Amino acid sequence: MKAQKRLDGKLGLAKNAVLPTVIIKEEDISPLNRWQQENKIPIHIWHVFFDRAYGLSFDEAQRLVDERLILPTEQVFQAPGGATTKKSIYKYYYHYAYPLGISTERPQLIPAFIEDKNGHILPYVKFEGGSLEITLDAINLLKQH
Repeated sequence: MKAQKRLDGKLGLAKNAVLPTVIIKEEDISPLNRWQQENKIPIHIWHVFFDRAYGLSFDEAQRLVDERLILPTEQVFQAPGGATTKKSIYKYYYHYAYPLGISTERPQLIPAFIEDKNGHILPYVKFEGGSLEITLDAINLLKQH
């Protein structure tokens, strides 16, 4: 990490860095915050990748945004019907998160696609099977709450 102009000189990674992230959509922040306050139960956001998973407490995610260490990114989503929408998301680099789990059995990568009403084909890969072992650190962290 090095000082980033967009972060007012704070340490960060290049805007186009490719690495695991935990993602929260901006539109989900208010409902998550409301639920956490009403239920008095801390929320943790989990993001599972092919071979490992990371977690981040919602409170820590908010702190990182408040301190401008994480800035919103605009992302374009394409619906199966062909329509596109733009949404702001927050991508939290894995080094801000805690290791949640490690793959103990590889999933199978299965090709799949969605065909929209205009005949456009949207290919993707889905995961089937596999196994993830939750880390002791994650279990202990969750037991604290």
